[in-house]
Amino acid sequence: MVKKVITRQELIKKYLEFFKKQGHKEIPSSSLVPANDPTVLFTTAGMHPLVPFLLGQPHPLGKRLVDIQKCIRTGDIDEVGDSFHHTFFEMMGNWSLGDYFKKEAIAWSYEFATKILGLKKEKLAVTIFAGNSNSPKDTESEKLWLELGIPKEKISFLESNWWEHPSNNTPCGPCTEMFYWKPNNLKVPKKFNPEDNNWVEIWNDVLMGFTKIGSKYIPAKQKNIDNGRGLERVLAVLNGFEDNYLTDVWHPIIKEIENLSGKKYNGNEKTMRIIADHIKASVMIIADGITPSNTERGYVLRRLIRRAIRYASLLGIKENFTHKLIEPIIEIYSDYKELKKNKNNIIAELDKEENKFRATLEQGLREFDKIKKDKKELSGKEAFLLYQSYGFPIEMTEELAKENKIKLNQKEFYEENKKHQELSRTSSSGQFKSGLADNSEATTRLHTAAHLLNQALREILEDKTIAQKGSNINPERLRFDFNFPRKLTEEELRKVEDWINNKIKQKISVVREEMPLKKALESGAHGEFGAKYPEIVSVYSISNISREICTGPHVKNTSELGKFKITKEESSSAGVRRIKAVLN
Repeated sequence: MVKKVITRQELIKKYLEFFKKQGHKEIPSSSLVPANDPTVLFTTAGMHPLVPFLLGQPHPLGKRLVDIQKCIRTGDIDEVGDSFHHTFFEMMGNWSLGDYFKKEAIAWSYEFATKILGLKKEKLAVTIFAGNSNSPKDTESEKLWLELGIPKEKISFLESNWWEHPSNNTPCGPCTEMFYWKPNNLKVPKKFNPEDNNWVEIWNDVLMGFTKIGSKYIPAKQKNIDNGRGLERVLAVLNGFEDNYLTDVWHPIIKEIENLSGKKYNGNEKTMRIIADHIKASVMIIADGITPSNTERGYVLRRLIRRAIRYASLLGIKENFTHKLIEPIIEIYSDYKELKKNKNNIIAELDKEENKFRATLEQGLREFDKIKKDKKELSGKEAFLLYQSYGFPIEMTEELAKENKIKLNQKEFYEENKKHQELSRTSSSGQFKSGLADNSEATTRLHTAAHLLNQALREILEDKTIAQKGSNINPERLRFDFNFPRKLTEEELRKVEDWINNKIKQKISVVREEMPLKKALESGAHGEFGAKYPEIVSVYSISNISREICTGPHVKNTSELGKFKITKEESSSAGVRRIKAVLN
């Protein structure tokens, strides 16, 4: 391994210190389970926890923020195995919430890259929004980059340099990306070609100057800056590595895989990268409260673990190994206290899933070898057999088919298992409706009702340990997950409904306060499961009935809610129940 120039911790320290000097307040990394963003299955970027504040709600810490946000992206999971794609990664982000805009954002990006990190100016290039029918060409950003010394031939205009949130009435705008010439032994071209993979994107400045209303884009009342830098890519560039997996956020894990397999990384790069990536992501997901299952986030987790086990078998690792990678991961990310705190649970979940899959993996592979003989296409029924009998996620069967140059009849598979069809699609795209679907009046009412539901469950079931374990709220209904060991009776459900409707009839004011986190907790305010909070938080109180740390949105008075009705109560996972409800 090449000697490291800078470690993860050193890079993080430099980054936070630089932006704190520019007046930014540090906020903690949020959970990988998004609270307020309906468009993603996991937190995929630093902006997702900040959606309410990008929409205009005041942030308790002010208008300039900085953080290191842990993220999961599953959309390009099939790309993992190359030198720079990762399922779990850390995003270094800084934001302006209606404060500074393009000039400062671009200038500080360039200053941090060249003066603080010491990146060579001649190896930098940028992309800028080319303009379209919705918004003009971003000539202002071009002028700013030219003034900083980026030559015209190192600037490329792309129509794809536009960012927008999938939901309606949300901020959007052009973005400008910075690229760095990766090869050490190739001369930097005079002209920048963004299609050349030797240029690696190291960060993205999103210039949120517009609001999307339906199909229209109008100038935003609050212009925001959302700047993001992938820590792993920046770390590799700083160390002169063309392979991200040679940095200190991967090396200890790769080393342990070498020990377990008796093989070297050189010559087995793709296989070891996939194992290291998938188990790291799995550890992070389990630490934030998700367990393997056949639904939603649990399905993605199961797919990651099982894919890692399959690739480990290609290295000759036949015994349980996943738990042996936990220790180096905890050491790398010692600043994420939830890893050490949940270590025993992470070990238990990985072992349980590995035991379950290893019992059928070899049989399933033998079955695949048997049914693939002399075939050009694998039927959906055969793929369903591998899923149902041997626990092969459809994506794994698809991967095996591709490796053997066999087509997979996916349509037939989906017909065999319609429920699995939606599951596969959402896990592959990384999209699943979670948290708040939007900030509409209907969603706002249901979100406030969820606060009452949380308290009603504690009161009626006489269990003060009940806490929210997840939510999904759209204009039509709310879905609320909470810890409880059994099914609720009809009488209990009726009492919960009556309790909430009684509070609605009382026309109680909903009051928002800002206060230090310590004071909020001492005052009895409840927080969301898995959430981390900044030093100053928003607390929403419904008289002395409910007191929650939350980012909103909420109604002003319970009288705005209407009549609360529970439509379904069911199991979500082991020890977790799920209630669906509406407001009439």
